[in-house]
Amino acid sequence: MKKYPPVIRSVPHIIHGGDYNPEQWIKQGEAIWREDMRLAKLAGLNSLSVGIFSWAMLEPNEGEYHFEWLDTIMDLLNEHDLTAVLATPSGARPAWMSQKYPEVLRVRKDRGRNLHGERHNHCLTSPVYREKVTAINTRLAERYKDHPALGLWHISNEYGGKCHCPLCQEKFREWLQARYESLDALNDAWWTTFWSHRYSDWSQLESPSPIGERNTHGLSLDWKRFTTDQYIDFYRHETAPLKRITPDVPCTTNLMAGFDGIDYGLLARELDVVSWDAYPQWTGGNDTAIGHEFGFQHDMMYGLLRKPFFLMESSPSATNWQPVCKLRRPGVHKLQSLQAVAHGSDSVQYFQFRKGRGASEKFHGAVVDHEGTENTRVFKDVAEVGKLLSGIDCVVGAPKPAKVAVIHDYVNRWALQDIVGALQGKTGYIETVMAHYAPFWDMGIPVDVIDETRSLESYDLVVAPMLYLLREGVEKRIAGYVKAGGTFVATYMSGWVNETDLCYTGGFPGPLKEVLGIWAEELDALYPGDENSVVWNGRAYKAFDLCELTHAKGAQVLGTYGSDFYAGMPAVTCNKFGKGRAYYVAARTGPDFLRDFYEAVSKEAGVKPLLEQPLPPGVTAQARAGEHNTYVFLMNFTAEPRLVEAPGRTIRLAPFGVEMITI
Repeated sequence: MKKYPPVIRSVPHIIHGGDYNPEQWIKQGEAIWREDMRLAKLAGLNSLSVGIFSWAMLEPNEGEYHFEWLDTIMDLLNEHDLTAVLATPSGARPAWMSQKYPEVLRVRKDRGRNLHGERHNHCLTSPVYREKVTAINTRLAERYKDHPALGLWHISNEYGGKCHCPLCQEKFREWLQARYESLDALNDAWWTTFWSHRYSDWSQLESPSPIGERNTHGLSLDWKRFTTDQYIDFYRHETAPLKRITPDVPCTTNLMAGFDGIDYGLLARELDVVSWDAYPQWTGGNDTAIGHEFGFQHDMMYGLLRKPFFLMESSPSATNWQPVCKLRRPGVHKLQSLQAVAHGSDSVQYFQFRKGRGASEKFHGAVVDHEGTENTRVFKDVAEVGKLLSGIDCVVGAPKPAKVAVIHDYVNRWALQDIVGALQGKTGYIETVMAHYAPFWDMGIPVDVIDETRSLESYDLVVAPMLYLLREGVEKRIAGYVKAGGTFVATYMSGWVNETDLCYTGGFPGPLKEVLGIWAEELDALYPGDENSVVWNGRAYKAFDLCELTHAKGAQVLGTYGSDFYAGMPAVTCNKFGKGRAYYVAARTGPDFLRDFYEAVSKEAGVKPLLEQPLPPGVTAQARAGEHNTYVFLMNFTAEPRLVEAPGRTIRLAPFGVEMITI
């Protein structure tokens, strides 16, 4: 498989670092900064992220710049052989800007303008804000373009949120005119004859609002698409001076996998490396479900560009904003860190390096506690991980050997959030996608999580749960993939609407009817206490929440419903299409069915687990494919020891234990 070069060319190692906020300690002077350098080296760090929220210290008054403290930090990093992940400060602007230029503050969907405060409270359209961002980013790039510590540009921080101000409304109207060209086309696409909502002038268009239009689903989808394009445009604006002045320094912005306000599939194409912030809520007991969730999210980040990513933030200890701020149990920090590497990360980085003394994150986990020395348990955990990471340069740039893809699509997710029907806001798209992902994790089969737009040819098996909205051309890619010999799995609520959320006529699953060989006539939504069953392969499995009433139109019926008026109707089908097969699962089922079903389908598709022997409960195997070896990470997500049968030996994994082997 293709091996990717290290993101920071001068650092061919796993990046081990964290968010460092030295501006919070300016009054304490260089002594504390030098102590931080000593501690960073003791912890096995090779990088620190700086400048993320430092605008007020870099430009305390308009046009008055103070880079002296940052000069010292950059020099100290270089002196101690630490690479700087240098941030642009646009995530939180200084108070003088909000006071002098109120247009930079966001307007909420209720049309009220925010006050100064919090983070990301800025308008992406504002010419003033864009001008100020360009000015400070240009000065940063010019000042540090030749600095030997500079390794990566960290653009802003956790992009998110929307602005509904007049500037953004006008920009939205321009975006809609470019997309649809005519009002007739827009009205037809949005089905605005409903409730007499047809538009007769572009000036009538507004973003969705609780005090205005909120039931036109095409409008809702396009507003979210527009917001994504706004962030892409703003990212390009932010990086323009950096790309011009430091063309060889890569750029990224840190994503949040659970966040759905931006189509990351599109934003990621602008990034030199995908990076994201992961904060598992470990319980200290059986954390298999956490393993599923964060394995899925890591694989989603890998799948955005289908190459190694960066773990930009994680907590080495209790995470202060979680409902229960539980400490990491022994071994959990190492497990958390290596899980990211196993799923494709070329870095392990923390928020934060040193705990601050005040404000809302003063009790957030950190490498250096308020106690201030290397004598804490957490510091020793981090140092252990640092030592371990320094010995696995072999995985840097190594891809994942995934032959299975699970489709998670942001636009599809948005459409399902708007649906008025099924389970009324509790239809559960993301939970369903993760439920279909989990059996592969349990079996130790690597997975890429991709969106509808990605090519499918490199996979032997593609799973697309609840593919409700079909983007343009996706049905042709699926048909071509199956016809060429691929195995495809779809579920209930697939092929219902097009890109503007208009229902397909002629029956569901719309353009997928031929490849799936079925017609889905009705959807039964069940009350919480209701259940049915799916009888498949000689066993009855529980069906709940959603049961689709389907008819086989060329597909072979493999399983049927066990009860109610649709007992005996198809619940699991397989359609031979060209050289491949397309399966359909018509009901929501529990993990027992999904595990048995995907074990059978994987064998049929020729997809094998990384290890021949089944893995014990709570243990997974994930891999990076190096130039000469495949590096398999065996990980135990339970508080009990587990035995794993590996080639030629039995491996005992301690509670929350992890071990890397080669095969």
